[in-house]
Amino acid sequence: MRFLQSFAGVTLNLPANSDGPIPTTDGVDPTTDGVDPTTDGLNDGIEEHRWPAYGVHVLTASGIVPAALAMAEIASPDCDPRWVFVYLLLTTLIDAVDGPLARRYHVKRYARAIDGRTIDDLLDYLTFAFIPLMLVWRMGWLPEGWGWTVSVAMGASLFGFAHREAKDERGGFFRGFPSYWNIFAFYAGLLFAAAGPWPVAALMAVLAVATVLPIRFIYPNLAPPPWRTWLLGGAAVWSLLMLAMLWPYPDPPPSLTLVSLVYPALYVAASIWLARRRPV
Repeated sequence: MRFLQSFAGVTLNLPANSDGPIPTTDGVDPTTDGVDPTTDGLNDGIEEHRWPAYGVHVLTASGIVPAALAMAEIASPDCDPRWVFVYLLLTTLIDAVDGPLARRYHVKRYARAIDGRTIDDLLDYLTFAFIPLMLVWRMGWLPEGWGWTVSVAMGASLFGFAHREAKDERGGFFRGFPSYWNIFAFYAGLLFAAAGPWPVAALMAVLAVATVLPIRFIYPNLAPPPWRTWLLGGAAVWSLLMLAMLWPYPDPPPSLTLVSLVYPALYVAASIWLARRRPV
């Protein structure tokens, strides 16, 4: 999602072909590999490298297929949110592998006519913000007549994605809530089943405000080494827990739901702790 990385954005935390505010890169532009294509002097064999390089762009763009299938499921008369999450998971898997491949095949050097980062940013917004929030509206997880308010959260994410300081790669932080709306959507279904629509609306409002506030959330791949290990390891375990919850969704065992909340709570607590120690 980015259902898995969505568990997206923090769960896999693998490099992606992106520089957006979603935590999917390791701080290196995956299309450049740290090499200036105009000065590296490596001009031999361009043709044999061109096809694989453009192939990476095609792979990145292929994320639109599961994204479209997710929207088709949302628009269907009998929408099953589990299928939407599965399709978002497929987009996450693509997002997780295209970055390393972009560096491997030196996309910036051999396929410079296409900006893979732009493709990735567009897909990130669709699969991290727009589609998950449309699912929340479609499923009626918000109070009756208030479904349209997902557009407020969508707008907040637009500003979050576009902010020039969205990522502090040197310090290892995101600015504001990093638009993990796919995670919100997953828990919104659980919260609605347990407590009704108003808690879902309240949580969405809090996260929308947090998206544009100058608060800091850990960028897991760039966290200090002692923290990075447990953040990434915990994310992997958290992903497995959420996958286990998918089959009985939206009514998994309460104990499994409570255990799945441990990692997000630790992530927020660690973000607050490290942000306070962050040099001004």
